[in-house]
Amino acid sequence: MVMGALVDAGVPFEALRAELAKLGLPGFTLERREVMKGVFRATKVDVHVHDHDHGAGEHKHTHDHPHGRHDHPRRNLESILGLIAASGLDVAVKAKAARIFTRLGEAEARVHGTTIDQVHFHEVGAVDAIVDITGACIGLHLLSVEAVHCSALPVGGGFVTGAHGRIPIPGPGTAELLKGFPVVDTGVRRELLTPTGAAILTTLATSAGTMPAMTVEAVGYGAGDMDLETPNVLRVFLGQGAGSGGRETIMQVETTVDDMQPQLWEVVMERLFEAGALDVYLTPVMMKKSRPGTVLTALCPPDKVTELFEESPTIGVRWTAYQRERLDREMVTLTTAYGAIAFKVSRLAGRVVTATPEFDEVRRIARAKGLPVREVLDLARAEGRRLLSP
Repeated sequence: MVMGALVDAGVPFEALRAELAKLGLPGFTLERREVMKGVFRATKVDVHVHDHDHGAGEHKHTHDHPHGRHDHPRRNLESILGLIAASGLDVAVKAKAARIFTRLGEAEARVHGTTIDQVHFHEVGAVDAIVDITGACIGLHLLSVEAVHCSALPVGGGFVTGAHGRIPIPGPGTAELLKGFPVVDTGVRRELLTPTGAAILTTLATSAGTMPAMTVEAVGYGAGDMDLETPNVLRVFLGQGAGSGGRETIMQVETTVDDMQPQLWEVVMERLFEAGALDVYLTPVMMKKSRPGTVLTALCPPDKVTELFEESPTIGVRWTAYQRERLDREMVTLTTAYGAIAFKVSRLAGRVVTATPEFDEVRRIARAKGLPVREVLDLARAEGRRLLSP
């Protein structure tokens, strides 16, 4: 459905197929067709997996089995990540696809009480998932999409019978992936969100909930397999964001540490920023048995939680999703009485709210002129506001 919506919004289908061929993955073909879902015309993209037992052309959903016997060859996560890494795809596409698969594997490992190395995918389902996940990343890359936002995710309801018996919808893997994301029950008693779909959306989404301010350039509809009482389509809006501000979801990741040398905190903070943290700070606390400790807090986009976990100095972290509102902001170089200075300018409804000069440049000027840094900072701020005011 993701690939169908992206193709419908403007991704050239032949370009998508050519990029997927760079995976060097045998045993599948890709087909596109237009269908009607209720009153909606939509694009249906099918992944046909050629399997001896199921017959060529049958499209199988991904379903991983960490335990038990299997009738088909299986792929583990390591082999899938190796396939993606060795492909001729763009570096950014490979990185996104690897992140999605890793989150999918981590979720399944957690709910089945095993390790990520023991999570396996049936060969048919693995091929399907590789194409779905990599194809979604390729489509976004071909459209030059810089940020993905999604609505509250419809999870469906009822029960489904699988290899693990009768389980509720959403399935345990899907439910694990939905942590930190808003969901909605639309009343449909079917599976509306698969683990693969949840992994794609929750990994790539910068924010979830309300639609961000944007100028819509294209709308695409991707069709699903089922016929439901409501049109079974995924709709994507493609457009230009209205400035860099707006409402978004961020994650606050925390851990409490009481056994690390203080000199190492600088290295940890640097690595967290390199891994994608928006901000990192330390809070001294008193722990049990009156032991002094430190709470490490990092703010990050939802898709960076796993990477931050890997960089943290602990065996466990906790996180909470927050909504934040940002002003539109940009970097502007202004010619002031002290020379050219870069300012971070924030605006609200087009009106300048703050104009903050880069502190390193202020410190350089103060040192060169033999003035207090505070005095130069105040004067630069005042001049910046004056130059930017209408």
